[in-house]
Amino acid sequence: MSVCDPTTNEPAADVPVIAIDGPAASGKGTIAQGVAAALGYRYLDSGSLYRLVALQALRQKVSFDDEPRLAALADGLDLTFAGGRTFLSGQDVSEAIRAEEVSAMASKVAVLPRVRTALMTRQRAFRAPPGLVAEGRDMGTVVFPEAKLKIYLTASAEARASRRHKQLIDKGNSITIQGLLRDIRERDARDSARAEAPLKTAADAMVLDTTDMAADAAIAFVLQQYQALSAAGSTRRA
Repeated sequence: MSVCDPTTNEPAADVPVIAIDGPAASGKGTIAQGVAAALGYRYLDSGSLYRLVALQALRQKVSFDDEPRLAALADGLDLTFAGGRTFLSGQDVSEAIRAEEVSAMASKVAVLPRVRTALMTRQRAFRAPPGLVAEGRDMGTVVFPEAKLKIYLTASAEARASRRHKQLIDKGNSITIQGLLRDIRERDARDSARAEAPLKTAADAMVLDTTDMAADAAIAFVLQQYQALSAAGSTRRA
């Protein structure tokens, strides 16, 4: 589904949101996109916003200790999502923001309160009819705490490292699975321990372990839960 930058739109409070959170390589992107496509909803990859800030910082040689400049970069991002691609100042950076260096830096950028504040409005503005499927690490706890359905995806670190390794190998990158496993564990620790919007399970979220689950089965599970909630809501209104 094509989604253009909606930051000028006013999000409607009654627009349904499905929030999907979880650690790196737990399947958030694949599952969220599948659910959004099935429902005809908008899709938000919140992590891409932090990746864009990291990419800009690397390109402009901004120190990752310089929170004011990083926040200014976040506030001034000229971004567009269209046709499943990500554009920065009109340039397709869909592959560039997935580089391991950018991924590592994005995790460091995400701990900075001023950067998170700058990106909060952008994330919430994606909430527009007919609905939104938002994935990240704090969608259900901070950005959309009133989401109609909250899913927390998890999987073993080994399974997640294996998935990421396959993705990178398929793209021609040379990297060891041991190195990826170490990076994933370090990122999990950093994301869970950060003071600002740490990675955690929302109190009202459903936990889904995807270690041994195919993506299609996970998508079907989320859709089933959402449809059950929608049916229950319709019955109460009747």
